[in-house]
Amino acid sequence: MAQTLLSPRVLRYVPDVFSYRRRKTRVVMVGKVGVGGNNPVRLQSMTTTDTLDTEATFRQSVRMIEAGCEIVRITAPTVEDARAIGKIKEMLVKAGFGDVPLVADIHFNPAAAAEAAEFCEKVRINPGNFVDTKRFAVKEYTDAAYAAEIARIEERFTPLVEKLKRLKRACRIGSNHGSLSDRIMNRYGDSAQGMVESALEFARIAEKLDYRELIFSMKASNPKVMIAAYRLLVARMNELGMDYPLHLGVTEAGDGEDGRIKSAIGMGSLLEDGLGDTIRVSLTEDPEFEIPVCRTLAKPFAARPPQEARAEAHKEKFHCADFYSYARRKSDHFDIGPILTGGHQLVRAVLRAPQPMTAAELLAAYEAQLKKAQGADPEIVEFDVSDEVSLARFRSIREELREQTSRLAFLARVEGPLALALKAAESAHMVCWATPVEDDYADYLKALKAKNIANLVEADDAETARKYEAASRYKNVDTMVSLRGADASTLIQEYRLLAAYGSSSPILIRSPREKKNDEQILRSASLIGGLLCDGIGDAVLIDADLPFARVVELLYNVLQGAGVRITKTEFVSCPSCGRTLFDLQTTTERIKKRTGHLKGVKIAIMGCIVNGPGEMADADFGYVGGAPDAINLYVGKDCVQKGIRFAQADDALVELIKKHGKWVEP
Repeated sequence: MAQTLLSPRVLRYVPDVFSYRRRKTRVVMVGKVGVGGNNPVRLQSMTTTDTLDTEATFRQSVRMIEAGCEIVRITAPTVEDARAIGKIKEMLVKAGFGDVPLVADIHFNPAAAAEAAEFCEKVRINPGNFVDTKRFAVKEYTDAAYAAEIARIEERFTPLVEKLKRLKRACRIGSNHGSLSDRIMNRYGDSAQGMVESALEFARIAEKLDYRELIFSMKASNPKVMIAAYRLLVARMNELGMDYPLHLGVTEAGDGEDGRIKSAIGMGSLLEDGLGDTIRVSLTEDPEFEIPVCRTLAKPFAARPPQEARAEAHKEKFHCADFYSYARRKSDHFDIGPILTGGHQLVRAVLRAPQPMTAAELLAAYEAQLKKAQGADPEIVEFDVSDEVSLARFRSIREELREQTSRLAFLARVEGPLALALKAAESAHMVCWATPVEDDYADYLKALKAKNIANLVEADDAETARKYEAASRYKNVDTMVSLRGADASTLIQEYRLLAAYGSSSPILIRSPREKKNDEQILRSASLIGGLLCDGIGDAVLIDADLPFARVVELLYNVLQGAGVRITKTEFVSCPSCGRTLFDLQTTTERIKKRTGHLKGVKIAIMGCIVNGPGEMADADFGYVGGAPDAINLYVGKDCVQKGIRFAQADDALVELIKKHGKWVEP
């Protein structure tokens, strides 16, 4: 059973999850760029070219820098690649970009790391494979055997640390969920704790050598795992007296809107926690396109002031589970027309009907999403009622769609007097009186109870919402509760506060309207996805200035990104780099066209073996570069076919899916 959030037995990753305050860290200098402390959240990306093609890598680095990239990362799989970074550095200096620091990305090769330290302001190592190789071996480690392994790591890691210290270079210790060592997997499992302990093993060695220019990352393709790992890392660092900055990222996020949504869910949620000092969005696109996404994610936190702490003042009211493992908040369940909501039911989509829309247009947009999602469950449609004209429109559409009441529920959101709310209730399955008059609220609840209509409580803040919710529950009216979002900068904290009071009413997460489309996508994903990954939320709504069909599509994409409603194929694809053994962008696009109709199937497309085998464990099928012009196919974490020629690999993947009974014709 989960412990309460405020229990002293639970490690704290932030002082107060109900108010924003950026975590204070030491400043780590990456060349002339300060990371952590009071510095802004730094934006970075990684080249996708072959590092040995110095001209192409230089040109791509320039495009990244001109897009706003503050730190450029380049892969160095070999010593020769590390030396090539030195040439690229010379070219950047000559072109006037010498102040932009370079980071060498190292896997499997301590010698390459040592060489890269000569030229790069930071070296990134993966503790899962810096010394180890992954064989998925099952082995019991005694304490003595485990200590011997740590001694072996220290022997191999120490020369790099000494060199970084002497040259005044920084180091990122970057754990990846997909490449934990067999040693860690056997002791801690495939878990957030394993990711954290993998990094801390290396941190202890560095501190033993009096080296503290460290930055940490905990990346995973699953936002829930990624969020939990970062929080647990900070909690453990707090316990150990460490104050190192964090590099945030959701690895293998994919491309297009899905990749942006996954990244926003993981990174936005942590930025709302006050965690994160530098960020990278891992998209299967050219790296310069990652920077605008980073900028939009970081923008709300540029000058956000700390909020007044609230946890201690109200601790007797709070009933939150810990934030290190996913568990959905317990809530009541009841009918809203044809829909059972709350409890263990699906997180419901609430579709807000725009004013000019006709019944036929609304149904057509919903049908289009049903077709795209290979079928979907009933949903709730919200209508604004503010006067007699909008009331008549609501009644008319309700009547025209009477035959659809087996799959659509009708919610009237009323801004007006009690009489208008009561009239709207005659045609609704649920009513939200958004402008309640306290003296009339008992009469409103009495009318809803008599007609067996549910009540949606909506308010600007958790305290006010809780007051009206308590009154509704006291009258035995089925009650859902939501927040308007008057101050978008505090919404995620207010929803947590609302969930923490101990009431079991289902919660509707209402994402407010944003001015720009890219901000709408990323902020909606951060708020809705972040709360869903915390286990909060029984229904969701996006209030956006977009076409209705587009809002419906975005809402389902956010639900899929958070892992709570699967309505299409899930793709995990890496962003490409100099290690990639095929053109990842065109291959991903091609495989999506072949397999994108397979609802609920998860396919991973990986350019090489660094994270490939590990991430296969979280996917149904894997398509991984094994060698030049050779693809390996996986089922889960098991490689089932090796060395398939690239030209035949797509067909082989389809045949593998068919063999395992998960293929349907488009």
